[in-house]
Amino acid sequence: MFNEQINLLKDEVINSTCELIKIPSVLSPSKNPKMPFGENCNKALEYILDLGNKLGFRTKNIDGYCGYIEFGEGKEMLGIIGHLDVVPEGENWTYPPFSATISNGNIYGRGAIDDKGPVIASLYAMKVVMDTCKLNKRVRLILGLNEENDWKCIEYYKEKEETPSLGFSPDADFPCIYAEKGLLSTYLSYPNNKDKINIISIDCNNNAINVVPKYCRITLSVDNSISNYINDLKEIIAKYNFNIDLAQESNNITLTSYGVSAHAAHPDLGKNAISQVLLVLHELFEFHSVNNELLNYFYKMINLEYDGKSLEIDFKDESGALTLNVAQFNLENSNLVIGMNLRIPIHTSIETIKQILISSLYSNIKISFSGEKEPLYVSKESSIIKTLCKVFTDTTGLDSTPIAIGGATYARAFPNFVSFGANMPGNKDMCHQIDEFISIDNLMLGAKIYANAIYELSKT
Repeated sequence: MFNEQINLLKDEVINSTCELIKIPSVLSPSKNPKMPFGENCNKALEYILDLGNKLGFRTKNIDGYCGYIEFGEGKEMLGIIGHLDVVPEGENWTYPPFSATISNGNIYGRGAIDDKGPVIASLYAMKVVMDTCKLNKRVRLILGLNEENDWKCIEYYKEKEETPSLGFSPDADFPCIYAEKGLLSTYLSYPNNKDKINIISIDCNNNAINVVPKYCRITLSVDNSISNYINDLKEIIAKYNFNIDLAQESNNITLTSYGVSAHAAHPDLGKNAISQVLLVLHELFEFHSVNNELLNYFYKMINLEYDGKSLEIDFKDESGALTLNVAQFNLENSNLVIGMNLRIPIHTSIETIKQILISSLYSNIKISFSGEKEPLYVSKESSIIKTLCKVFTDTTGLDSTPIAIGGATYARAFPNFVSFGANMPGNKDMCHQIDEFISIDNLMLGAKIYANAIYELSKT
């Protein structure tokens, strides 16, 4: 319905997407109460609010925590909620991660698909609907700045502002998401007791909890028979065919583990550098009769087994299987700390998982939890799912069977919300990955889909 109008805005859509990507809006410490998530996150918010003003919308900066762009009249409000913050860029990009390089019909950059490109597509979709239709609802694009961490932005919005009647988040996949797994992050702490093998330093590039780590460097000090340890390590690494380098200096051994980053919702798409090195250390410590309860517990966790018995609960349903991403490994105040991110099937309670983790602990390991989010489930027969699926099929001609995901989107923030795009079916999910990109064709197609969705949902 809006194809021609969207096509006329192509250059603007591309330019606005690139300008937003160029702002490195990674969470950073801030003492400025007007910039709670750092200067660059604030710049991203100011950029898009200014763009919204120029396009003719009403805008509001909500104390630096978030903002919105709005048009229309009426008591009811259709919400679209996206985020402007991004995960850290990582290393070894083909193009600089905040250069917004256009190549081979793609826009490359951190945030291109998660979530800056889809946010810009949504904004210009709102523009063409505003300019051509009269709706019986207000339409509000809500802009978060802390989605990749602990959602303080949306919590602040909910304290200060009006809740939309229904809506979607352009932060996942097409055709439409009817279920999102539960989330739980857990942290295990264990004293770094000195022994004949001692971990003296750890560097994992401050990996985010929701990213499969691609790098981990650990230095060990060992007793005088260092050549034996080197040989043992080489055999263990070869057995697993891990990409781990060894270096020796005096009585220290450094292991540098290399993996492939991916979103924690899809750990199978990556290769976990921390898990690799922890598994090697577990075998090394066990072979030399050095007891490390944390490594032993880790070994049980990655095998999803406790005391030699498989878990009795079937952690798999229509939303998929339980997944575990070992995301962080640190040495803090003489304690070894492992941070893990779990994605829990929609019909398994988070409390059940927490109790299993607690009951299986060894005596000297302490456990804490954070980032807990209940699963999202909306019936496939609901009006919003049926409407969005029909919009997707009518716009693209593709199958519109709704799907379940392991990711967590802002759709959980409000009732009557679901995730809707912008990754197209069959496309590799580039969220949180090196060389993240969005194709220009899909960016424009997304804008057309969102324009039709805004129009249809505003009639509901």
